Amino acid sequence: MLTYHLDAGAGPLYKQLYDCMKQDIEDGKLSSGEKVPSKRTLARNLGISTITVETAYSQLIGEGYLYTLPKKGYYVSDLAGMHRFRSGMKAGQSAETAAGRTGAGWTSRADAKGAGMLACENKAEEDEPAGPPDAAFGAGRVRFDFSSNRTAAADFPFSIWAKCMRETISMREQELMEVSPSGGVEALRLAVADHLASFRGMSVDPAQIIIGAGTEYLYTLLIRLLGQDKVYCIENPGYRKLLAIYKSSGAVCRFADVDSQGMIVRQLRESGADIAHISPTHHFPTGVTMPVSRRYEMLAWAGELEERYIIEDDYDSEFRIKGHPMPSLQSIDAAGKVIYMNTFSKSLTSTIRISYMVLPPRLVRTFYQKLGFYSCTVSTFDQYALSDFISQGYFEKHINRMRLSYRRRREKVLAITKALFKPEEGRIIENDSGLHLILELRTDRPEDEIRRELLKKGIRISSVADYDMRHEGRYGHQFIINYSSMNISFLEEAYRALRKACGFPVL
Repeated sequence: MLTYHLDAGAGPLYKQLYDCMKQDIEDGKLSSGEKVPSKRTLARNLGISTITVETAYSQLIGEGYLYTLPKKGYYVSDLAGMHRFRSGMKAGQSAETAAGRTGAGWTSRADAKGAGMLACENKAEEDEPAGPPDAAFGAGRVRFDFSSNRTAAADFPFSIWAKCMRETISMREQELMEVSPSGGVEALRLAVADHLASFRGMSVDPAQIIIGAGTEYLYTLLIRLLGQDKVYCIENPGYRKLLAIYKSSGAVCRFADVDSQGMIVRQLRESGADIAHISPTHHFPTGVTMPVSRRYEMLAWAGELEERYIIEDDYDSEFRIKGHPMPSLQSIDAAGKVIYMNTFSKSLTSTIRISYMVLPPRLVRTFYQKLGFYSCTVSTFDQYALSDFISQGYFEKHINRMRLSYRRRREKVLAITKALFKPEEGRIIENDSGLHLILELRTDRPEDEIRRELLKKGIRISSVADYDMRHEGRYGHQFIINYSSMNISFLEEAYRALRKACGFPVL
C-alpha cells in the first residue's frame, strides 16, 4: 500500500500526493503496468478525502503518468522513453550539449543555403492558403463564427491596463525615452521569468528571454538563428501559417502526423529534420496533450545530435480547465534542447501583439552575436505597462478570473451541444486544456457544402480537415467549436442551422 506523509500546512494535499506519486513513477519505485490503489482505498490509508486522491490521479492521468482500464482501476504508464533519455544523459550522449549550457558557442553544420528555396514535401501544395478557405465561399456579413479565437471585449481588463499605462507614463519618463535592448526591457523580462517560475515551474534566467511583436516575428528570428539550411518539421494537422513563415524564410519544411499522443516520433525521424516544431500542451486543432512518455521520446530524439532542437509552442497553456497546469517540455529538458515560445495574445488579447521566447543558455550568446542588431519590435510603453501588469499581480488575477469564466462558458457549450446532437449523430472530442473542442458529425454531406449552406445564414465554421496539410481525408466532419468569444445566446440557433446543413432531422 502506498504511504506518504502529507502536511496540511505545506500546500494543497492533492498537489503533494501528485508530486510524491510522480517522483515514485519517475524513479521506478512504481513500475510500468503496476496497479495503484483505488481512490477510496488510498484515501482511507492516507486519511484524506476521496476528492483529493481523485484530483491527484486526474493530474497524473492528464500528464500521462497513469492510465485507467474500465472497471479494473488505475495503472502506471510505460515510461520507457523517459528512462532511455535519462540513461543516455548519464552515459554522456549529450556531452556537447551539456558543454553548451556553460555558454559555449554553437556552430552551424553548413553554410546557409540561398533564400527563396523551399522544399515543402509530403504532398503540400505550393499555393497552399494560410488558413481555412472560408473566403472561397464568400457570403454576406458573418453573424456567428464557430471558429473565432478572438478575445471578447468584455474579458479584457481595460481599467487595470489603463492604470498601468498611466503609471508607466507618470513614473518612467526617463526609461520611456531610452531605446529598448533587442531582447526587450529588463523589467519585462524579469516579470516574465517570475511568472514562468510560479505558473509553469520553469527556472529561467531573464537573459534567456527575447521579447517580440508576435510569434510570427520570433519564428523568423529563430530561422535566422538556427539556419535556413536546417530541415524544420511541423505537426500535421497544424497551424498553416507556420508553413507560410518557413516558406517565406526559404527554409526546408516537412511534416509529421499527430496521433493521440502528439507528433509521431517515427515520422519525425523519417523526415530527416533538425528542428521539431510542436505544441505539446494543447495541440491545435486536434486538442491533443502530449503525455510524458512521448515528451521524453522527443527529448531523446533531440539529444542524439548536437544541432537538433525542439521549438515548444506553449500557446493556450494558461487555460487548463481542470487540475494544475501541465509542466512545460522545457521544464524537464536537462540538455538545453528546447526553445520555449509563448504569447499574451490568448491570455490578454491578440491585438496586444507581445510574445516571447526562452532560448537555451547555449543559444543566448549566439543570438546576440548574430542578431543583436535587430531592434525590439515592441514599444517600450507597452513593455513597461505589461511588466507592471504582471509584477503587481494583475495578470495572475486575470488568468484565474478567465479560467473560471471559460470553464462556465465551456459547460454551457457542452450542455447545449449534447442537447441538440444525439449520440448517433455525432460525438464531442475534447480534453481539459485550451478554448475549443471538436464536434465530429456523422453525415454524408461534403464539408464544403455544409460550410456554404451555413455562410448563407451568416455562420462561419472550420474543421480539422482545413489544417490537414497532407489532404488525406483522415479528419472528415470534425468541426472546430471555439468558445473563447462565443455569443452563447445564439449558439442554439447556429447549431440548428448546422443540423439542417448536415441533413439531420429538424428538432
